[in-house]
Amino acid sequence: MVEREFKQMLAEANAVIETMAVQDALAVVDDPEIVFVDVRETVELQESGAIPGAVHAPRGFLEFIVDPEGPMHQPVLASGKLLILYCGTGGRSALATKTLVDMGVTNVVSMAGGINAWIEADGPVDK
Repeated sequence: MVEREFKQMLAEANAVIETMAVQDALAVVDDPEIVFVDVRETVELQESGAIPGAVHAPRGFLEFIVDPEGPMHQPVLASGKLLILYCGTGGRSALATKTLVDMGVTNVVSMAGGINAWIEADGPVDK
């Protein structure tokens, strides 16, 4: 038995992070000061595509990719631009956003509903 269930962890994450509605994310998709960050696994990107220009940072490697001292660091994630994290439905991006907040990243939000909500709202997708 686990002591902290995923629902509790999601609730704790959502209590301390900012969440952006899909409609608000759609309004800034072309903003050069915004970086969309896809935290899904590679196979998921291959199946459903990604938001155009999104940086792929799988949740399992996120700390290594965001940290400038990390072995997989992607400089755009330390650029000071607003990071909008997304996953399939919003759960993993909420947990990933909490991880970044815990790391001291202040310019990060989770996109509510993930890529599924994005697609439903007719957001652009690169296959």
